[in-house]
Amino acid sequence: MTEPKEMIRLDGVSKRYPGQAAAAVDDLSLSVRDGETVVLLGPSGCGKTTTLRLINRLIEPTSGRIFLDGEDVTRVDPDQLRRRIGYVIQQVGLFPHMTIADNIGLVPRALGWDKKRIRERVDELLDLVGLEPATFRRRYPKELSGGQQQRVGVARALAADPPAMLMDEPFGAIDPITRERLQDAFLELQARIGKTIVLVTHDLTEALKLGDRVAMLGQHARLVQYDTPAAILGEPADEFVASFVGSGAAMRRLRLVPVGSIDLEPLTGGEAPGAATVRIDQSLYEALDVMLRAGDDVAVVTGEDGTPAGRLSWATIVQESPHPAGPGPDPADVTGDVTGGRR
Repeated sequence: MTEPKEMIRLDGVSKRYPGQAAAAVDDLSLSVRDGETVVLLGPSGCGKTTTLRLINRLIEPTSGRIFLDGEDVTRVDPDQLRRRIGYVIQQVGLFPHMTIADNIGLVPRALGWDKKRIRERVDELLDLVGLEPATFRRRYPKELSGGQQQRVGVARALAADPPAMLMDEPFGAIDPITRERLQDAFLELQARIGKTIVLVTHDLTEALKLGDRVAMLGQHARLVQYDTPAAILGEPADEFVASFVGSGAAMRRLRLVPVGSIDLEPLTGGEAPGAATVRIDQSLYEALDVMLRAGDDVAVVTGEDGTPAGRLSWATIVQESPHPAGPGPDPADVTGDVTGGRR
């Protein structure tokens, strides 16, 4: 299988502000492949947002080179560059005096698109982010909820079909329930459009959920570990990463394992009609939650069409879930009495 091409590359990029002894970003090199979502994760003040702004040159680098689809963008006009990169921020940044349609059409208008093409693109994008065009195109930002405004922000970033998108804490200012729904919508959208995305967050759970790879940054944007979410959890590069991950890594790993990726037990035919049921596309973490709520230590797994596909037990989860630090507990110790449920 051909390796995806490199879409974004930072080559020894640094940013030093006058009067500051230490660099905000110090000699950072990073590569992002076409179509993947890379999350910049780290503590507050470590240089995540500065790095993001360096990519589209809202902040000019002191040294180093930045490439977009093979082109050194440190040598091109910054305004032209920004029209080629979608940008989504936490505060959304919609213009309050402009309709939703006008907000989304900003970059296409700047690029000289005709009105018919812009109107069609606006309607296409509103539909893509789950907002009915006839209902929302003529509304103003103040007439939308926070979650709806964030969806419009994503639509605006996609308006000119840029090869890459930058997202700075895009769901950070939204309540937890809406945030989780938007994260799910983001994953569905990305599965459809396959954009190259660099996303900033300080939230570990969000990084693990959204990222194909996670760039763990220390102070001055030092790249401590650049790996898959599973490797960040199970094989931290050093004490800094381990402390950032903290306790509960085993449970977090369960979020990364789909039920359909493990060997299911065959159905016995004796499953109770009201037994716990989980979908094959849910994670092991979600399956455990369903089983605990139902008081069962066995669940029936259904396929996409709702047809039973097998059984999932607590013991199977313990045996099949990843345990990079060593073997997990004996399944006999975590079944039956732990859930208080029915076999």
